[in-house]
Amino acid sequence: MGKTIVWFRKDLRLHDHPALVEAAAHGEVLPVFILPETRHAASDWWLHHSLLEIIERFAKQQIQFVIRQGYPVEQLMKLLDESEADQLVFNELYDPESREVERGVAEACEKRRVQMRSFQGSLLVAPDAIFNKTNQPYKVFTPFWKRLRQERIATPLATPELVPSTGTLQSLSSEEWGLLSDEPWYNKFATYWRPGEKAAMDCWETFRDGGLCDYLVGRDLPAQYSVSRMSPYLAWGNVSVRSLWHGALAAAEDVGDRQVEAFIRQLAWRDFDNYQLLYFPEMLTKPVRPEFEKFPWQPADAQLEAWKTGRTGYPLVDAGMRELWETGYMHNRVRMVVASFLIKHLLIDWREGMAWFEETLLDLDLANNAMGWQWVAGSGFDASPYFRVFNPILQAKKFDEDARYIKKWLPELADMPVNYVFQPADAPVDVLESAGVTIGTSYPAPIVDHQAARARALAAYDTCKNS
Repeated sequence: MGKTIVWFRKDLRLHDHPALVEAAAHGEVLPVFILPETRHAASDWWLHHSLLEIIERFAKQQIQFVIRQGYPVEQLMKLLDESEADQLVFNELYDPESREVERGVAEACEKRRVQMRSFQGSLLVAPDAIFNKTNQPYKVFTPFWKRLRQERIATPLATPELVPSTGTLQSLSSEEWGLLSDEPWYNKFATYWRPGEKAAMDCWETFRDGGLCDYLVGRDLPAQYSVSRMSPYLAWGNVSVRSLWHGALAAAEDVGDRQVEAFIRQLAWRDFDNYQLLYFPEMLTKPVRPEFEKFPWQPADAQLEAWKTGRTGYPLVDAGMRELWETGYMHNRVRMVVASFLIKHLLIDWREGMAWFEETLLDLDLANNAMGWQWVAGSGFDASPYFRVFNPILQAKKFDEDARYIKKWLPELADMPVNYVFQPADAPVDVLESAGVTIGTSYPAPIVDHQAARARALAAYDTCKNS
């Protein structure tokens, strides 16, 4: 019977795990996780608790889950020596850093004459399976989506039977991981979230039996629970995207084909984000469209801080930023509005917003984050038109018409009449007094005028476009 090291990364689950299935078929399994060098505060909180859960799940089967820290190639080679394993397997990732490390692991295994195998276990389909008619990667989502729909999405793999470990190796304790920041702000997350594979399944069942039937319309309404909230579980692989795809299709008879199609289309966007990152890795650091390199960004000053802390004077923007700080999550419709506000109302570089999201999002996915910001900025291949400037007041009226979302996250506006809550600074004095709101004190005045900001943004884009 052989022994296989399973190198876990963003696939912290036992179901639909191709590398784990391969290892179990080979014999004894040694699951391993190498702590990442790059830290992101909110996402690290999720990782910490996901690791605790998966360690416990393996322990119940008398299998040690080993945690190490350091350069992955060195640590994996050490573990091969210590464990006398004869095989190393892992599921592939598609960001530039992970690809580079994977190449290093492959080279080291080849030198040692150790068998290494990698699998596609994080996306719906392998990125190298989909190209356009000229054999080039797709740059626009809609043709990518049409092509993906022609593919057969693999049926999720069952959790394999595992044999107990025969030895014990040195492993870092949770106190040594260093994943939990000294800042106490993330302690609130446990009020709203339960990381791990079991919680992922519970969350999915709640959405499948509730929100999925209203997804087509409800997904745009931040006060409703019509979104899946599966994104943090997908980010660290607590759940397989293929299991969500097939689970949604299985529910079509109960909830309708149109609802399911809208949901699985969002899963395909996740594939597309990672697909684009694989073929255009520069999207993490610079505009994909080179003409946007010359965009006249304004300095990141007090206005950036006002945006981060939800003190812009635009209630939907502020509610979204407060939700993010409180819960590590923000509704997708609101994400678009807050991103548009930072980029187009304040003319602050999208990379500032991307960096803030990297620190504060529990569902951080580098590809999705970069793609989203470049989409709003207009600098991506498949992006929002540069002249589309979200009006945060109209967006609030359209998608939060009774102001339930705004009032939840901005309790200082809880007593404002709905017809004034979207523009508190324009409310009559008696209305403000009755609601206990003082503009400039309990709630800020708008930090920019919408019409003036829109005109300035369009002028800036014209300068960039014509340069």
